[in-house]
Amino acid sequence: MIGDIHGCSNSLMKLLESLPLTAESKLIFLGDYIDRGPDSKGVLEILLDLSKSYECIFIRGNHEQMLLDYILEGENFDLWLMNGADATLRSYGGIDKIPKQHIDFIQSTVLYAIKGNDLFVHAGVRPNIPIEKQNPFDLLWIRYEFIYSEAPLPSYRIFFGHTPFQEVLIMKDKIGLDTGCVYGNKLSAIALGTMKVYSSKCGG
Repeated sequence: MIGDIHGCSNSLMKLLESLPLTAESKLIFLGDYIDRGPDSKGVLEILLDLSKSYECIFIRGNHEQMLLDYILEGENFDLWLMNGADATLRSYGGIDKIPKQHIDFIQSTVLYAIKGNDLFVHAGVRPNIPIEKQNPFDLLWIRYEFIYSEAPLPSYRIFFGHTPFQEVLIMKDKIGLDTGCVYGNKLSAIALGTMKVYSSKCGG
């Protein structure tokens, strides 16, 4: 399971090379593949290639949602721009040069996934609301109401990204995987079975 990448394709490649992957490995990505970092296009190309060799679950982040809001609905461009859209547009050479395959990939991402008692989501959940009744906005954007809550969904251990920490946050009821790669820290992953943490330094 891998945290927020934000266009840092070099860090993603280094991290993937450090993981003990086998043909049976399953990969879960927690969203925010694009924006802010230098190579959003390269990140999506890597993810598409990975999906040909491994079973992958791609969670949607708020940055993917902002791209879709603008490209599909013509909405919220100023919001997207304030959150790093310029870096994504530079990596493609313009909005009109984003391949349909990449837009289709972003549209195919999911708001959450469940495996047993583990819930995977980008930002978190509104405490004490059943997952099927959650507002999509909260799944993409919520922060401290979720992080500071105790057992926000008592049936689940929740893996999330979105809010950066210096180190992977490991608590009884929640695990935060965003370690601020694009801000000069590192990109992190965790193995679900062993809870071993893997990281690669931010390298652009």
